[in-house]
Amino acid sequence: MRVRLLALGTRMPGWVDTGVQEYAKRLAGDIRFEVEEIPLPKRSGQDTPALIRQEADTLRKRLAKHPGARTVALEVTGRRITTPKLADELGRLRDLGQDLSIIVGGPDGLCPTLSGSCDMQWSLSDLTLPHPMVRILLAEQVYRAWSILAGHPYHR
Repeated sequence: MRVRLLALGTRMPGWVDTGVQEYAKRLAGDIRFEVEEIPLPKRSGQDTPALIRQEADTLRKRLAKHPGARTVALEVTGRRITTPKLADELGRLRDLGQDLSIIVGGPDGLCPTLSGSCDMQWSLSDLTLPHPMVRILLAEQVYRAWSILAGHPYHR
């Protein structure tokens, strides 16, 4: 099973890529974590709603490349999910042979229509998290959920 984070924004600091790669390489073959970086549109001369729609169109095209995957929009107002619940969800999807695509919007958030079309909306925190931290946080949580499923002692 693949867990893909479709993230708007490129050129993350080296420590972000290193952190994500560290957790991704720890995963066993049955669950893999990948980040697909999507360039942000040029911000000059466009109004915010137009930018959000443009980002949503780009995200929809990327989602279409992964048919059958369950989709999650990361939203401040989404459902809070615990690590054991994430493990349950990943285990269920893995057993069904389904992938998971998680989308995170740009600096102005996700298009509400795109978010509403996803299978689920999750909130990572009531705090506003910087996008680089979201990548590492998700990679670590996928690894932690895998460790629960595998009976690995990482999650104690």
